[in-house]
Amino acid sequence: MSHGPATAPPTGYRAVFRVREFRAVFAAHLLSLLGVVVSELALTVLVYDLTGSPLLSALTFALGLLPYVIGGTLFAGVADRYPARRVLVVCDLVCAACVAVMLVPATPVAGLLALRCLVAAVAPVFTGTRMAALTDILGDGDLYVLGRSLLRIVSQSAMLIGFGTGGVLLTVLSPRGAITVTVVTFLCSAALLRFGTRDRPARAGSGSATLLRESLSGARLILGDRRIRALLLLLWLPAMFVVAPEALAAPYVAEIDAGPAALGLLLCAMAVGHVGAELFVGSALRPRTRSRIVLPVAAIGLLPLVVYVVRPGLPLALAALALAGMGAAYVIGLDQWFVDAVPPELRGRAMTLLTAGLMTIQGAGMALAGLAAEFFPVHQVVAGSGIIGTVVALLVVAEVRRTAPGRMSDTERRDGADRHMTSR
Repeated sequence: MSHGPATAPPTGYRAVFRVREFRAVFAAHLLSLLGVVVSELALTVLVYDLTGSPLLSALTFALGLLPYVIGGTLFAGVADRYPARRVLVVCDLVCAACVAVMLVPATPVAGLLALRCLVAAVAPVFTGTRMAALTDILGDGDLYVLGRSLLRIVSQSAMLIGFGTGGVLLTVLSPRGAITVTVVTFLCSAALLRFGTRDRPARAGSGSATLLRESLSGARLILGDRRIRALLLLLWLPAMFVVAPEALAAPYVAEIDAGPAALGLLLCAMAVGHVGAELFVGSALRPRTRSRIVLPVAAIGLLPLVVYVVRPGLPLALAALALAGMGAAYVIGLDQWFVDAVPPELRGRAMTLLTAGLMTIQGAGMALAGLAAEFFPVHQVVAGSGIIGTVVALLVVAEVRRTAPGRMSDTERRDGADRHMTSR
């Protein structure tokens, strides 16, 4: 009796969603991210309402980036020293507690900013632990790469949805009322991770070293490996330059005398390009092809920003930003290279350091773009970011090529192996 042709197993993103634990991680990520975006907007409004100070209101946003380097450097050891599920749940509960204290009317502005710093310091530990835990849930092959891609797509989309949602909530709720939403999202995320994922042992034993020493020694091991260092730079440095048009979107709108709606379009264009390209690369290209496009796309990804040299109108500027966002799709293939290069016992610390460095360098890029715009026209600053960023990207691409497996010398390979052994 014929049963017909066998149904082919799902591939691509559908295969990732078939993993039950990943569905829990995905839902938790979506909830907590939307909550964070809403709380950032609401907290900025709250601080301005309490102080009337534009500086303190802007500082509230900046404090969401600056503590990343502290948390990512000093607390990175947590990601490998303790079971991942426990770390993730505790991070969510700590963040929920911090946001709950923000709701207390007696909390002074200084307290609100300090709590904002604490949440930001916890964030890289949470993100790094989750990234490393994905290798346990999905393996370290193509499913992991696609899982990371999905979380990035959610992050880009949540920025668009979250700010819109936050704006709507603030029309019907007080700032503290909108912040309450964040407490709920953190608690829901903690519950999903606690009951939706397996309890696995820690990646590395606690040993006799203190957490601080373990975190710093892990950072030295990671940054001391030439191959890993080159891959980190390829993840970090293009991001430093690509933020310039977003950081200067408001003054550029004024420079070209566009309406208020233009600002929203400029801020959305790069994210739209990124999400579209990531979906295409993740679903339509095979792993080998994704690997092949990493270096060429990384090398030219910032070139669309050079269009700003002619001070383009809104349509051309939007096209350039969308193309620059599409250039970020090289990261999908780079994710596989990175997880292949990092020893399993260092993955939590490596992923935490990656997250902390990325957020810190983006904050620095925004600050430098703003500083340059004090002395040069905005369109020249953005074009300059595209030119300088392309030169930097080419230099890093050359280093990544030199450190590719099979191209390093015997001495370099042996030194790398020795470093990895010292981390066990």
